[in-house]
Amino acid sequence: MGSVDADAHVIESPLTWGHVAEADKNRTPLILDKSWGPDIEGLRGRPVSQYWLIDNRLRRRNSNVGTDTTPESRELQSIQARLDHMDALGIDVQVLYPSIFLGPAVAKAATELALVRAYNRWLAAVNAEAPKRLRWVALPPLLSPPEVLRAELAQAKEHGACGIFARGLEWEKPVGDPFFYPLYEAASDLDLAICFHAGNNSTAHFDMFQEDTSFTTFKLPAVGAFHSLIEKDIPARYPDIRWGFVEVSAQWVPYLCHDLRYRLKRLGRPIPDNLLERNRMFVACEVTDDIPYILSYAGEGQIMLGTDYGHHDPSTEINAFTLIRERKDLNPEQILKITDTNARALYGLD
Repeated sequence: MGSVDADAHVIESPLTWGHVAEADKNRTPLILDKSWGPDIEGLRGRPVSQYWLIDNRLRRRNSNVGTDTTPESRELQSIQARLDHMDALGIDVQVLYPSIFLGPAVAKAATELALVRAYNRWLAAVNAEAPKRLRWVALPPLLSPPEVLRAELAQAKEHGACGIFARGLEWEKPVGDPFFYPLYEAASDLDLAICFHAGNNSTAHFDMFQEDTSFTTFKLPAVGAFHSLIEKDIPARYPDIRWGFVEVSAQWVPYLCHDLRYRLKRLGRPIPDNLLERNRMFVACEVTDDIPYILSYAGEGQIMLGTDYGHHDPSTEINAFTLIRERKDLNPEQILKITDTNARALYGLD
């Protein structure tokens, strides 16, 4: 039985920024620790030992790292270490997501382009060493002209990218804004899934809620993106795009299906029972979810599984593939779809 980890992470390190172009070296993120100044560990009330300094903004570094992975593996210092751990976990393929970019990481278009290119080239080099096992979602330079955006994503696909990274809030705009049409057009033409990961690129929203709860800061934007896409009929506008929603559980799917059904009915837009399938939407569940109930709304072809490899938060379960196969409320065919087939469909994997 195969297994595709629909949500695994890399932890950025100086190794990542070794791919910054020579002309952009002045934009390379810097690591600051407590030797830099007074009480850096107390900034924003979180005890961390290091920060990234990017565009004169501090971002916590490695504050959410899992203790069940090694630096060699989670930072991709050793590709073989990562593959060996995947073998031990019974995982054939991992789809890699970033870590630092889960929140607002840059403030300027030039910095965004420089770091996006560096990150994408790093992952391209990783994929070259394990092209069948380590796939990845590319970062899009959203503030760049459409032709630059498209060229960057086309190059990423040539080097193993199987999706495009997105957050539910990007640059203070909702996902239905025409600002994103060049992204959607490129994704459609290149046959790359758009993958909404838990995260937030609205500085105003992030700063307001980050000391409240991570649920409001990181989870709700992705759930809201699902709702917005359906209500604004974006999947109908781009009928070839596959949409993923990752690291936000799947327990919300019945609620949104129910809400949208009655909301859109009032607008004269009845929606089908197979809402996710009709709109080519896939959602990563967690092993603690009430999966049979979710399947009754989502359908058996739209739910997948991720480990959140490399992190340590409420969504992380490095043994997710072992645990889900022990569940007695799912039959073997359902388990195969959740652990393998559905993720392959979203990401366009062989």
